[in-house]
Amino acid sequence: MEDSALLAVAVDLAERAGAEIRKIRDRGFQVHRKADRSVVTEADHAAEAIILAGLRDALPGCTVVAEEEAASGKIAAATPEFWLVDPLDGTREFTSGGDDFAVNIGLVRNGKPVLGVVGVPATGEMFSGIVGVGAWRRKDGLTTSIAVRRPPSEGLTVVASRHHGDRDRLDAFLAGRTVAEVVNFGSSLKFCRLAEGKADLYPRFGRTMEWDTCAPHAVLEAAGGSVETLDGQKLGYGKPGWDNPHFVCWGARSR
Repeated sequence: MEDSALLAVAVDLAERAGAEIRKIRDRGFQVHRKADRSVVTEADHAAEAIILAGLRDALPGCTVVAEEEAASGKIAAATPEFWLVDPLDGTREFTSGGDDFAVNIGLVRNGKPVLGVVGVPATGEMFSGIVGVGAWRRKDGLTTSIAVRRPPSEGLTVVASRHHGDRDRLDAFLAGRTVAEVVNFGSSLKFCRLAEGKADLYPRFGRTMEWDTCAPHAVLEAAGGSVETLDGQKLGYGKPGWDNPHFVCWGARSR
């Protein structure tokens, strides 16, 4: 299956998962805690079930690594091509009534993200991208191409996590740079704000997992941006334990 067709499968599944998330949110839900004390809800599990069933039906034999399956101990080994799924990224935003939560579906090939979809159930936005081809944002039935921007003369717009991260390290990293503002967002939407040219820089010093970053990483790279470790290496996938190191998302090389 060509990458454009694979992307279409992921978009459809993100839409279906998002509709289920909205349905559960509207009728109410209970909040539980996993072994690592992070929060999880019925919506996480229901959305993941939709995505896993859809991927495995459309692509028999495909390898999928998904957050809630991993949390339950059911986790596949990395293969030359595999999917990474976070069915509800930003569960804290979801449970607190915010809108900054997303559905992440990304594809890795030979350790690199090649395509990704970030659905935003609360707003109806859908971000998608194929690395080397392009990136898009769809809202209210209108699809537009998106791309990173050159940092404006007044300084960088920096996005940072609303609930995670290290403010002292962020301040140290930004020292010496001209910063116009720092804006807090939840979930993978931080990557998407860079991808659509609304922000310039996202340094991340808190813990993340590969399913948190693969889909939005692909969207950002498809839009002309990049994601690097602190030593300047490209962030890769299929790492032991699925943990990411600290990383920095760049727009149009806003160093």
